[in-house]
Amino acid sequence: MGGEKKKRYLWLLGIHMFISAFTFGGGYVVVPMIRKYFVLQKKLFGEEELAEMAAVSQSAPGAIAVNLAAVTGYRVAGAAGALIGAFASVLPPFLIMAVISNSYQAFIANHVMAAILKGMQAGAAVLIAETAVGMCRNIWREHNFLFTLMIPGIFIFCFLGKGSAALALLAGCILSLVQALYFLRRHKEDTEAVKEGREWEL
Repeated sequence: MGGEKKKRYLWLLGIHMFISAFTFGGGYVVVPMIRKYFVLQKKLFGEEELAEMAAVSQSAPGAIAVNLAAVTGYRVAGAAGALIGAFASVLPPFLIMAVISNSYQAFIANHVMAAILKGMQAGAAVLIAETAVGMCRNIWREHNFLFTLMIPGIFIFCFLGKGSAALALLAGCILSLVQALYFLRRHKEDTEAVKEGREWEL
């Protein structure tokens, strides 16, 4: 194993363990941390690619935080990186829950711990809101009418209408696929029209 590859594996192990240990709430709470260390500091991939990774992690079965750790690990160091990322994201909560489970009743009855957990909930809400705003900003930059319309549409369906998130994801996938096929067909027709025009000129 080369020295550079070994350093990358150790860095992945350490950073994912750190993110997993200090991002209470999991899910999209890990995205700002991934953005900070992978995108802004190391510049291993861009913001748009991170948004795509987050979408894949949300759509795939399993915990979003673990899926995202595996996807980012794969992007940085291949299959070994995916295994390291997934293992590192699972290890800290496993150890913490193993300790808590031995004294669960005393833990939940402690007023100090209850206050700390309330503060963590507030912090997690802010991180999720920041991530959502950042993802919306990236979508608005594309000037795509369908994607822009999907943001309030899915919010209304899931939050106000209490609709299923799985159905919202499925509808988003289908609409995006239909749009992609439409644009591919238009591109093909435009290409054929250009070819015909050149042949006519000849």
